[in-house]
Amino acid sequence: MLEQERSSFRARMTDHLPIAVGTTLGLFFVSDGVADGPFFKGSRVPAFLQLGMRYYAAAVDPGGRAALEASDDDGQSWSTLEPSIAFPDEIGARLTQVCQIQADHSSPPVGEAPGVLVGVEPAALFRSSDGTTFELVQGLWDHPDRPGWHLARGGLDTVLTHVDRPGRIIVATAGGGVYRSDDDGNTWQPRNGGIAVRPADKWSGPRRHVHKLAFDASSPDALFAQTNTGTYHSESAGDSWTRVGRVDEEGGLASDFGYAVVAHPIEAGTAFVFPLESESFPCSPGGRPRVYRTTDGGTHWGMLDDGLPRENAHVTVLADAFTIGKSSPYPLVFGTEAGQLFASLDHGDSWRLFAWGLPPILCVRLLE
Repeated sequence: MLEQERSSFRARMTDHLPIAVGTTLGLFFVSDGVADGPFFKGSRVPAFLQLGMRYYAAAVDPGGRAALEASDDDGQSWSTLEPSIAFPDEIGARLTQVCQIQADHSSPPVGEAPGVLVGVEPAALFRSSDGTTFELVQGLWDHPDRPGWHLARGGLDTVLTHVDRPGRIIVATAGGGVYRSDDDGNTWQPRNGGIAVRPADKWSGPRRHVHKLAFDASSPDALFAQTNTGTYHSESAGDSWTRVGRVDEEGGLASDFGYAVVAHPIEAGTAFVFPLESESFPCSPGGRPRVYRTTDGGTHWGMLDDGLPRENAHVTVLADAFTIGKSSPYPLVFGTEAGQLFASLDHGDSWRLFAWGLPPILCVRLLE
C-alpha cells in the first residue's frame, strides 16, 4: 500500500505542487490537496531538506529521542543516520531536537553534492562533508556567550551559507541572536547591532530572539530578519541592522512580531512576512491572516490576503512553516498550527487553501 501511495504521489507531483510538510505527529508529502503519510507516525518533524536525490528529515519520537533520518528513494523508505548527531561524551550535552538542516555552501563540496549543516537544540551546529557523519562545530559551542543562550531554551533556528561567500556561516538562535563566522566556523562574532532587545518582564530577563533569517537577492551580504522586536534588514551581513516595517503606518506591517520571513531567490529587495499579534498571543492580528510583501528592502509593505480567511481565523505560522520555491513561478506556501496549507503561484497576489486537516505544521518545504 505504501509503494502504491508513493507512486501516485510521484505521478501527481509532475503536474501539481509537491510539498514536504513536517508536523507534530509525522511527515507528510502533499500534492494536489492529497496528503501521503504520515511517515515517522506520532513523531515531531521540525526540519526537512531535499539535497539532490536525498531527503533528510528530523524526527523526535514520543519518547523524546531525536534523530536525523535519510531517504534515497523519494521518501519511500528511511534510515536513521547512526550516530548522526551526537555530542562528544566529555561535553555531557544531550540532543533534544534537530531544528535546521541546510546545504553547506561555505566550503567546496567533497563529492557531487554540497555538505550538510545541522542546527540543533541545545543551540549548537553540526557539520558533515558526506551527508552521513557529523561533527560538532567546536568554535561555536565554545563561544563565551553560549552559556547564556540556554536561558531561552531554544536551538539554532537559522543556518545560512552563500555560494558567493566561501568560509562564511551565519546562524541565529533564540536568546543569542545572530552570530557569524568568516573563517569556516572556527571563530564567531555576534552580529546584532541595531536589533532591539525585549525588556525584562516578570517571566524572564532581557531577550533577543531572532526567529528567522533570509538572504535578500540584492547581495550576498543582504539579509532580512524576523525577531521578537520587529522585522529588520541588513546590507552588511549583520554588521548593522535597520528596523523596517513601520507598524500601523501606511505601507507598514500589522505587527512588529512574527516568526517567519522568506525572501525571493532572484528579485532584489523582495521578501514576505506573516505578522502575528504579539509574543503572548502569537496569532493573526484581529483573527485575519495576512501576508505582507516588500519589494524595496522593507521600506514599504503591501498586504496580500486575497483568498485568505477574512475573519475569525486566529492562526499561527511558525518560523519554518513558510517557504518559497527556487524556480519559476516561485511558489509561496505556508502552513498553520491549525493544519492548513495555503499556496500562491503569483507572488502572493492570490492564495488558495491547498490542504487541510493535517496536524499542527512545523515546517514546509517545496520539493524539486
